[in-house]
Amino acid sequence: MTSGDFTFSTFSKNAFYGELNGRLIDMVDVGSGQRIVDLACGTGGVTRLILERIRDARESVVIAVDHSSTALRQAMDDLKDIRDNAVQFVQSQVEQVSESLKERADTVVFCNAIHYIPDKDALLTEISKTLKPGGKFAFNTSFFEGGQLPESLLFYRKWMFKSARILRKEHGLSTQRTAKVESRKHLTAEQYRELVERHNFTVVKQEIDTVNVPIDGWLDISTFEDFIVGTLPGVPLDAASDSLQKGCHQAFEELNLTYVPRNWLDMVAVRA
Repeated sequence: MTSGDFTFSTFSKNAFYGELNGRLIDMVDVGSGQRIVDLACGTGGVTRLILERIRDARESVVIAVDHSSTALRQAMDDLKDIRDNAVQFVQSQVEQVSESLKERADTVVFCNAIHYIPDKDALLTEISKTLKPGGKFAFNTSFFEGGQLPESLLFYRKWMFKSARILRKEHGLSTQRTAKVESRKHLTAEQYRELVERHNFTVVKQEIDTVNVPIDGWLDISTFEDFIVGTLPGVPLDAASDSLQKGCHQAFEELNLTYVPRNWLDMVAVRA
């Protein structure tokens, strides 16, 4: 692997991942005449889900926003079969999205990324600027206090122990523990609710979505840079990824698992 391979794209293609994001989109209830922002769209997986739901919605537009020009180019290519004038692509940092849009939006969807934002209050201020009064903000995350089910903790412990051992034995490396990456600083569901409410949003839907993640999901997330750095920090990505994948195989085999459950927090809030 080269450094350019450690993206979220592989994991995002898992069927269960598309299904859980699809459920969040359905909670928002997108419809005709709406401007919908897919924030941190990456290579366009969630953008596709939105476009599929507004195919018959007249005068609707989806604005796919990402900081990466590479990801946006890939999204444009991947969505050739479905996109038309109903989708626009905008390069922007999440924290400056309101400055990059010409008009306010009816809905902002932010899938599986809010946990990466250090200043979440600044983010909500920006989301508020982006939305019309009465507009909806929807997000989900599995990196919250409660994402790991108690019955899955033995798997996580074995996986990390085995991965660290493989890293030492096969690669001659040890992790370098530094400050936690942002996605490892977990908020509770209640703290997320308080976050949006103090920015004049009203939470209208909040659910916990339990997903049975098969081994392919765990292997694929082990090729994503942010996950690798969060679990085995301070070592080359290729060695850490290799160790995580081998450790995952061993943990699944030893515990005789077919899947490991994981919780996702889904929340939809309306701007005052």
